[in-house]
Amino acid sequence: MRTEKQIEIYFFKKAPEGKILFLLAKRTPKRGGFWQPLTGGVEQGETLEQTITRESEEEFGITKINKVINTGYSFEFDYEGHHSEDVFGAEVEFGIEIILSDEHSEFKWLEKDEVFKLLIWPGNIEGFKKLCKILKIGQ
Repeated sequence: MRTEKQIEIYFFKKAPEGKILFLLAKRTPKRGGFWQPLTGGVEQGETLEQTITRESEEEFGITKINKVINTGYSFEFDYEGHHSEDVFGAEVEFGIEIILSDEHSEFKWLEKDEVFKLLIWPGNIEGFKKLCKILKIGQ
């Protein structure tokens, strides 16, 4: 059973030339058609770490994460109930293969400025700013 607790994960990878690229996925039109990081609900009895592992595999086919960063940022929103969402960053290997679930229609690896252009929800934007600050990427 799903709880009111949610997670949001910005996957990132370091390109050979040193750039950091972030993964965003576009939700299907039925689910809003907007770009976002991975989001998912915490199941009853599940830790945040377990949720990160499960959701990463279910939504993006990611089975190996090099490092998880807790941004310390969370926000609340109301959609089909009241929810609280904790924001994380997760570093993956440069050549990782992404396998999208049917919740998303496409994905892109983007530089920081491109991510800001596509995000529409205030909580997503603020969470991404927090991650960029931790990664020491200028705003």
